[in-house]
Amino acid sequence: MYRYDEFDHAFVKARVAEFRDQVKRRLSGELTEEQFKPLRLMNGVYLQLHAYMLRIAIPYGTLSPRQMRMLAHIARTYDKGYGHFTTRQNLQFHWPALKDIPDILEKLAEVEMHAIQTSGNCIRNVTADHFAGAAADEVADPRPYAEILRQWSSLHPEFSYLPRKFKIAVTGAERDRAAVQVHDIGLHLKKDAGGRLGFAVYVGGGLGRTPMVAKKIRDFLPEEDLLSYTTAILRVYNLHGRRDNKYKARIKILVHETGTEELAAQVEREFAALKDGELKLPEADIAAIQAYFAPPALPPRPEGDAAIAAASAADRSFADWMRRNLHTHRNPDYASVTISLKGIGEVPGDASADQMEAVADLAERYGFDEIRVSHEQNLILPHVARADLKAVYDRLREIGLATSNAGLVTDIIACPGLDYCALANARSIPVAQQISSRFASQARQEEIGDLKIKISGCINACGHHHVGHIGILGVEKKGAELYQVTLGGSGDENTAIGEIIGRGFGPDEIVDAVETIIETYLANRQDRHETFLAAYRRLGPAPFKEALYGREAKAA
Repeated sequence: MYRYDEFDHAFVKARVAEFRDQVKRRLSGELTEEQFKPLRLMNGVYLQLHAYMLRIAIPYGTLSPRQMRMLAHIARTYDKGYGHFTTRQNLQFHWPALKDIPDILEKLAEVEMHAIQTSGNCIRNVTADHFAGAAADEVADPRPYAEILRQWSSLHPEFSYLPRKFKIAVTGAERDRAAVQVHDIGLHLKKDAGGRLGFAVYVGGGLGRTPMVAKKIRDFLPEEDLLSYTTAILRVYNLHGRRDNKYKARIKILVHETGTEELAAQVEREFAALKDGELKLPEADIAAIQAYFAPPALPPRPEGDAAIAAASAADRSFADWMRRNLHTHRNPDYASVTISLKGIGEVPGDASADQMEAVADLAERYGFDEIRVSHEQNLILPHVARADLKAVYDRLREIGLATSNAGLVTDIIACPGLDYCALANARSIPVAQQISSRFASQARQEEIGDLKIKISGCINACGHHHVGHIGILGVEKKGAELYQVTLGGSGDENTAIGEIIGRGFGPDEIVDAVETIIETYLANRQDRHETFLAAYRRLGPAPFKEALYGREAKAA
């Protein structure tokens, strides 16, 4: 993992001291809430429905056990005993008292963490593939490049007040697990014919009010040009992005209105003036950052297969978990473990302080001191010996985190919604809980197969509903909550925005509607191997509309 240098320590310490003074002035009445707002947003503090919320940065989703234990301590000491992991690989505390937030930030600084650039019109927390550095299908670990971008972007004077928030994601495998095509800049690591590392560059993706899939503007960008080219994109956006209308301020609108070819030409002209300058990355600098992410020395553990076979035969639940919650590691004696934060009927993405501490213990004992946060709101132990999987599973079961549902219908992404968020129009959490409970049967989930349900409580799409195989958007209509359904979305290397299927459903109808959609899929799929997404793309919306709306669909 990356470790802070002297500059990092001094920088974060100074920011905490500055914010402590700002909070003191707000509590004394010297600052009004309106005056305080831009100051708190610079430090990851939001004002939600019932309390302030603190969003903590977890760059590229990588945590140490020490850091996880600090998050647990903060949850227990300053919040209500839990934290919420988000789709940007961050963590949110929803109930801190404003007077305590400087102390929380000071505690975070002790373990090399902060909340800077988790809000505001700046470059936000850079995200990456949660299996980075471990996955068998990886071209290269994307996290060193994410770290380079983090260092370059932190309080960048030219890009601290952009037209709107700006998000970057990096992935290092052919299979995109970082959803790069729905980011302002998406970087897909690859090798050219000569074996050189570089990036396919995507620009202008995003969800929210106007969902758009990013456009590829460079098929191959050499790794040494990463900062020069990223700067060129940001400069074009900073110069031409809308500042008169926040709904049209994202770079996706600029790409759409300017045209991909013209915007790419502008970026290339800016890049031409930068590429041979000080932003060109020396090989030595790249190597120095990569050294922080060197994989752990993994001793041979060939006994794993025999241990797994014996344990699976004796424990059906363990066999289910093995089938769903493991990802293939580059070392055949090891696996990456998904720890589901989607227990049946529970709040997606929430983890208690006790659970966080237990995961930290597991990472130390079995996981070579690494934990990841996925953008799907789960936790990952990237390096676990297959021989130790039963021990890991048994401990997860003890703490209520052994749900065998990774990628299944109950592995639901959901934003906090109207239970917490001042921007929300409808509740997300109860809908997720009800769907999870409806499909609780492990056998039924396995029969349905891979299926991603994503729920947002408002058009800002923090639950990524646009790219759900089944997406659910909560809206307000005549003072009541209503849920709009989209089908066929995807956030992988074949990204697609889901299609609105028809009129919305009330809170007492939406779970039945989801079940109808799934039963229609099961009745129409070619065989058990055809996934929901594949079937929808083959069939189109007609059979689903017919099942949901009957005569209405025929009339339409």
